[in-house]
Amino acid sequence: MTIDHEAPLLQGLWESVRSGQEEMLLSPYLPASYAFLMHVLLCAPFLALDALGTVSQRVRSWRIAAGSGPPPPLRRWWDCFWRLLYRYLTAVLPATALLHTVRSPALPQLAPSCWQLFVEVLACLLLFDTLFFMWHVFMHRVPWLYHNGHRLHHQHRTPFALAAQDSDPLELLSLLLLALSSAWVVGCHPLSEAVFHLCNSWLAVEDHCGYELPWALHRLLPCLGGAPYHQAHHTLQKVNFAPYFIHWDVLFGTYRGPA
Repeated sequence: MTIDHEAPLLQGLWESVRSGQEEMLLSPYLPASYAFLMHVLLCAPFLALDALGTVSQRVRSWRIAAGSGPPPPLRRWWDCFWRLLYRYLTAVLPATALLHTVRSPALPQLAPSCWQLFVEVLACLLLFDTLFFMWHVFMHRVPWLYHNGHRLHHQHRTPFALAAQDSDPLELLSLLLLALSSAWVVGCHPLSEAVFHLCNSWLAVEDHCGYELPWALHRLLPCLGGAPYHQAHHTLQKVNFAPYFIHWDVLFGTYRGPA
């Protein structure tokens, strides 16, 4: 394919991704594999922080103060990892593979422009945040859903990074389907969708990390709640239902800011 001088800036990157990888990119097993691997890789820095916290007062000072306690031991990380792997293999992978086959996606030849990628990723984050907020409130307000599903996630009164996805298999699947549906509704380019899932995973990990870090994203963007915001949800359970942005909680009176 010939690319002229008006081709998108990201065209070279997209061509290198597509080159010889089309079969893998269209694999029905890619969505679940990508979600699991990205989650584990993004959690790795926080595992290192937890290890450093056993010897560094500076790292311990970043722990969120409200009853957060010491960092979780390695055994807790290890047990959580195997639970997640089992749930992905037995529930998430088969279901998302079926959905991917039904969608029958195709890879476009042209990459998105930088502006298109930014708008699509932002639209996906806002839509997912809205859908998650409604579903999250529903899971808390319907006793059967809470006691037979969502309560498993709330076993972590003091969350840690890997526990961001430590949920009942059906809840875990529902959240991944919400993310896939958000990208489908927005009509994302595959490159935009990959960036959205990466951002989505990072925000979830940062929200559950248990640290108020000097470089945390919510310090730069006040529209985000961050780890203190979400830890208040795990502690009180009646506030801060949105995953990332604070506007829905502010609007519905369920917002609780840092103490």
